[in-house]
Amino acid sequence: MTAPTHTDMAAYFLRLGATGFGGPVVLIEGMHRDLVEQRGWIAEEEYREGVALAQLSPGPLAAQLCFYLGFLRGGVAGAVLSGLGFVLPSFVMVVGLGWAYARFGGLPWVQAVFYGVGAAVIGLITKSAYRLVGKTIANDPLLWGVFLVLGAVTALTARENVWLIILAGLVVWIVRAPPAWLRRSGTAAEAGSVVLLLQLLGFFTYAGSFVFGSGLAIVPFLHGGVVVERQWLTERQFLDAVAVALITPGPVVITTGFIGYLVAGLPGACVAAGATFLPCFLLTVIPAPYFHRYGQRPWLEAIVKGITAAATGAIVGAVIVLARQSLEDGLTVGIAIVAFGLTWLRWKVPEPLIVAGAAAVGLLVRGGS
Repeated sequence: MTAPTHTDMAAYFLRLGATGFGGPVVLIEGMHRDLVEQRGWIAEEEYREGVALAQLSPGPLAAQLCFYLGFLRGGVAGAVLSGLGFVLPSFVMVVGLGWAYARFGGLPWVQAVFYGVGAAVIGLITKSAYRLVGKTIANDPLLWGVFLVLGAVTALTARENVWLIILAGLVVWIVRAPPAWLRRSGTAAEAGSVVLLLQLLGFFTYAGSFVFGSGLAIVPFLHGGVVVERQWLTERQFLDAVAVALITPGPVVITTGFIGYLVAGLPGACVAAGATFLPCFLLTVIPAPYFHRYGQRPWLEAIVKGITAAATGAIVGAVIVLARQSLEDGLTVGIAIVAFGLTWLRWKVPEPLIVAGAAAVGLLVRGGS
């Protein structure tokens, strides 16, 4: 197996962060193809350990896997360099888009663009959610039960219940790999203000510390926090923030940088993105040596499966919540269906191209209004 340097790993993740579209499932599959199959920098077992730890720990799946693989080949310094390379390109892009959105968002043509883009986003994240269901739940009745409960709760309340997700992990642990003493038969405001920045720091640190699953798993949690509870953004602004994350490369959770910019400018973007990624970085790097040694324990695998199924259910619930806000007429429903259908073609249509087409439709229909 070839041993890459710190620079090799950082350069690879910089390229992936700048060109990797398609959401967390596509990004982690790309890491497997590039680092395990083609370059031989990472062993298959090491890759699987990284995916398992990323699923077990809160935070965005693809970013956590990046941190873990960087740590394996370069320690803490390798994890830092790989993580910065992966996150920085999309962060710079969303800050630029946030500036343009804040400055020109009231213009009719901008609203027309996001009219089409918002509908396309529903189709794209529906496909991502479908793929996650297939990969994380398959034909497991217990995981399907967890998935359906979390999906329904999220759809009805328009927010993610963190404690239900943690409880799901414990339930699957107790049912599938109970500890010895339980074993038994059975299968059962003001931009730039210190106060506002501290509020952003607290909220996004919490989000980064307790949201499990792929980057899309953070969507229902953010919706409940920034729209429903704190009213930092409107429903339309929030949907546009999700759209921006999907049309830029890199981790989907970088939408927190866009949200932070709309709430408190560049300082807000830096605080929101940093607070989101730092907890998952620490929760990946600190346990990495121990997980490398003990990650195959049955009880740990059971907890991972429960948490993953619950997070996937929350993602599907979030799709329903967002669809209620963005599919406002027959045309937007049609755009969403077409976007979803294009993801199934044999010759893959890049997601940025789908979003650009939806933006063009929005301009044609509403650009003059």
